[in-house]
Amino acid sequence: MNRPAWTRWIAAAGFLILIGAAAAYSYSAARHFALTSPFDGLGNFSPTDPGATPPPASGETGEEPEVTPVDIPADSGDGIPESAWEGAERVTILIMGLDYRDWEAGTDAPRTDTMMLLTVDPVSRTAGMLSIPRDLYVNIPGFDPDRINVAYRFGEIYDLPGGGPALAVETVEQLVGVEIDYYAQVDFNVFVRMIDEIGGVKLDVPYEIKVDLIGPEPPKTIQPGVQTLPGDVALAYARARNTEGGDFDRAARQQQVVLAIRDRVLSFNLIPILLTRAGPLYNELSSGVRTDMSIETAIDLGLLVARIPSENIRRGQIGESEILFYTTPDGDQVLKPIPDRIRTVRDYVFGTAGLTSPLSDLSPEERAQAEDANITILNGTFVEGLAANTVNYLNGLGFTIPAENAVSSDEKTVYTQIIDYTGNPYTVQRLVEMLHIQRHLIYLRYDPDSTVDVVVSLGNDWAGQFPP
Repeated sequence: MNRPAWTRWIAAAGFLILIGAAAAYSYSAARHFALTSPFDGLGNFSPTDPGATPPPASGETGEEPEVTPVDIPADSGDGIPESAWEGAERVTILIMGLDYRDWEAGTDAPRTDTMMLLTVDPVSRTAGMLSIPRDLYVNIPGFDPDRINVAYRFGEIYDLPGGGPALAVETVEQLVGVEIDYYAQVDFNVFVRMIDEIGGVKLDVPYEIKVDLIGPEPPKTIQPGVQTLPGDVALAYARARNTEGGDFDRAARQQQVVLAIRDRVLSFNLIPILLTRAGPLYNELSSGVRTDMSIETAIDLGLLVARIPSENIRRGQIGESEILFYTTPDGDQVLKPIPDRIRTVRDYVFGTAGLTSPLSDLSPEERAQAEDANITILNGTFVEGLAANTVNYLNGLGFTIPAENAVSSDEKTVYTQIIDYTGNPYTVQRLVEMLHIQRHLIYLRYDPDSTVDVVVSLGNDWAGQFPP
């Protein structure tokens, strides 16, 4: 079905409602949009003239697409068109912003500067945001373990199927243990231009913070308190890293800006106003979004998100409680994930209708039983019968592992390791406690097609403790 040109703007607006602060920007575009900000220099907003046409984006002819006048159907008088979303399954999107420093240095392929998972449950009308730190040291499919922010670069440099986005998606799927439906990579100019178009974002800044604007602009100090920030300053606020919490504080600010964009659009009923700017805005913004989501999907999903109550949107991040500070053999300072704790945060963000886990009222043993994971125990030692004896031991503690799942392994190991293929945090947690597995030897390798859910490879450390 062909939709009129104005619907493309709804798609762009839908993306912004969904993604907000997750972005990466080119210097020239960000500089241009900062200079054309509708703010008067004192922080006061002067709405863009609906009849004015902004300068064309780089590579554009300046010709505006034809805009079809449209009457916006209102539901309950709120001015938000009703979403036509018909799916009942959860939808999860990986939002990526690219590292401005890589662009500035002229590297062949950039790293990701921002990664954020957005998830929407259309049935329960709930949503969640999960921020992922860029220095997380993870398994990258087809490569040695590395920082998660280089997955995108590897996909681009080695011209893998789907490029950088596909490898980034696969890497995050393995880390978090969920299937990702779509990705969206957003340029900084989209972020700046959209925020200026809606009159800035209203933020409660918790403490004084010094931020660096893109380009040659001098640093700016933002004082604490409730205030409305224009696009370039909001961008600098979201990107700032020079606080005590570093990237963890940064993730919280990015989520704050995401929700501020959504609140601004909805509280001022701006969708009808934005539609009057459909032509020139789509001209500017469409080239700044790379995604595998169709226009129709973005429209319907964006409008669905617009109707989710703010109290039904959960925020989480992989923070200091979910990582270990670690030095690689090459001497790099990275963050090593603690898988079971990451799964706990994931469960919170991906909550169900009541924003509670369906297993929340169960004991740890009952939670593991509810996951009903297919567990294989490998004997990675020379101690005969260790796998079978371990299966008997675990079954005596409440597991139901078939005897045939005790297998001898040709690969011998000193330390017991565990691999979770399908997302079973409670099962993994119990096994870790019972078998005394070290946290840095827990691996997440998400594979929805795997015939086994969890594999434990017994090492000499466990052989020396058995029987416990």
